[in-house]
Amino acid sequence: MDVMNGRTVKGVNFLNLRDAGDPVELAARYALEGADELVFLDITATHEKRKTLAKLASSVAQAINIPFTVGGGVASVEDALVLLHSGADKVSVNSAAVRRPELISELAARFGSQCVVLAVDARQKENGWEVYLNGGRIATGIELFTWVGEAVDRGAGEILFTSMDHDGTRNGFANEALLEMSQRFTVPLIASGGAGKMEHFADAFIKGKADAALAAGIFHYGEVAIPDLKQYLFNQKIPVRIS
Repeated sequence: MDVMNGRTVKGVNFLNLRDAGDPVELAARYALEGADELVFLDITATHEKRKTLAKLASSVAQAINIPFTVGGGVASVEDALVLLHSGADKVSVNSAAVRRPELISELAARFGSQCVVLAVDARQKENGWEVYLNGGRIATGIELFTWVGEAVDRGAGEILFTSMDHDGTRNGFANEALLEMSQRFTVPLIASGGAGKMEHFADAFIKGKADAALAAGIFHYGEVAIPDLKQYLFNQKIPVRIS
């Protein structure tokens, strides 16, 4: 769930954001429907130089009984500690880690790699994939797989890869990039950006070899129900937890 000013929002290609509801209410609903994990990303925290979501993390922790990750503006061990003490199971880092990669090493050393999720937003260019910062506002010139490799070496325990080109389009995930990432790195890989129908999830697992698939809009607006999706994946012989 992308969060801005305490509300869940959803856009297309990181633009044209619209309200999607209260994040705590949505979290409780998705937990009841059988979601395996939730991710909350404050998409303007870094851009607006704000600290993150301790109050939201505390409220979510009281409302659900499944693991959840919180990110947005995490720039220090202290920032992460506040979120974990507030009830989050993992913290996500993005822009601050690109600017100071040592942050990943510090977090992994303090909390363990299992708590550290690298969120990476990228666009496909003529010569490859380029990493972007601050909610997709700033191009870095950094090549995607080079950055992910360094992050994994420093202790990132999961990769949450969002294709900005696919985000919100409902045309499917960036499966070729996912496949390359899954072949290069051994940590769990979460596909994000582009889910529009149940078949797209199957493609992410079969073609992209992703370990998990994240979606927002199709769940927020009731276009796909989580129990139906899980049953579909189960029928496709894809390992999935059926509650």
